[in-house]
Amino acid sequence: MWDRILVNCNIATMDPSVQGPFGAVEDAMIAIDSGRIARVGRRIEMAGFQAKQVDNLGGAWVTPGLIDCHTHLVFGGNRAHEYEMRLQGATYEEIAKAGGGIVSTVAATRGASEAELVEAARPRLQALMKGGVTTAEIKSGYGLDTETELKLLRAARALGESEKVRVSPTLLALHALPPEYRERRDDFVRIAVEEMLPAAANEGLATAVDAFAEGIGFTIDEVRALFDAAKANGLPVKLHAEQLSNLGGTAMAASYGALSADHLEHADEAGIAAMAQAGMVAVLLPGAFYALRETKAPPVDLLRKYKVPMAVATDCNPGTSPVLSPTLMLNMATTLFRLTPEEALAGMTVHAAKALGLADEIGTVSAGKAADLCVWRVNRPAELCYWIGLPGPERRIVAGEDA
Repeated sequence: MWDRILVNCNIATMDPSVQGPFGAVEDAMIAIDSGRIARVGRRIEMAGFQAKQVDNLGGAWVTPGLIDCHTHLVFGGNRAHEYEMRLQGATYEEIAKAGGGIVSTVAATRGASEAELVEAARPRLQALMKGGVTTAEIKSGYGLDTETELKLLRAARALGESEKVRVSPTLLALHALPPEYRERRDDFVRIAVEEMLPAAANEGLATAVDAFAEGIGFTIDEVRALFDAAKANGLPVKLHAEQLSNLGGTAMAASYGALSADHLEHADEAGIAAMAQAGMVAVLLPGAFYALRETKAPPVDLLRKYKVPMAVATDCNPGTSPVLSPTLMLNMATTLFRLTPEEALAGMTVHAAKALGLADEIGTVSAGKAADLCVWRVNRPAELCYWIGLPGPERRIVAGEDA
């Protein structure tokens, strides 16, 4: 006697072991027990089994719950006015000199309480959830001091505890150089390495450590110091790499066995080969590519050549990717980056799970995994990428319960 059975449905399992596009199983059933998937198969193969609750889905398609594996969801303030300034011709430098840019977000974030940050972020998280997200990674990075970075991570944890969604918090310890350390760069890196990261690890607030390796961010050597500290504290790493230039961040991250390298517009073949060797995931962020009006797309052909899994995420943030729609990212991944619909959906399910180190728990509709599912009223899975602005699933299930 299972807790629940979903019947009369088609399943895009996204399980690589299931042959055929999307790992599809048609005219299928899903058995759920104790919040986990007990069994998946064709309805005729599962006849005679019973459950406390039976849901007839009327031929709908079921996918794994969507996983947004790269967001900066928690922050203070709002930068919509800067968007208007950019449309009127203002440059990033002009906006920054006027007190805008990341400095304005940092000031607003430092001035907000944890409760205020939670309530400001809640509508953004709920928008992602309505779009089908059942797991969201949330990075810190807008505090730029130990106290505020820990506050951001606590806010991320609080969101996960109060909403029906899984939250994976990441310490983005090296995101930007705070203004007060402009002439003391080494001191800030030392604080991130010796104070901020150990404090987050000791409180159990972060599941991974991230950094921004870029000319306007941090050098490879500075990131190495952070990654060494992460390793010493038992935390996996990931990296914003090769977004605006090629500093060799992908290869460096690979040397640490990083979970992922994200953005990658300027990654080269040597970096991609290193990622493949290390078993990393490439996280593609079409929202930032679109918002920044970039013209150089990530090297998708190289990623395919080296069989590097490609994840897709919103990169939700106040400055360069104010995106709250996971299905819009599926569309942009296909239209802007030329992924196939199957690659795009895998990017927000099975590959996104791997990018978070959660491949054994979520990401496919497979027996033994958490019953995190979305029910879509579509005729075929490709429609999730085809419709621009698809509002979301008709039903969202987290740990076996409607959410």
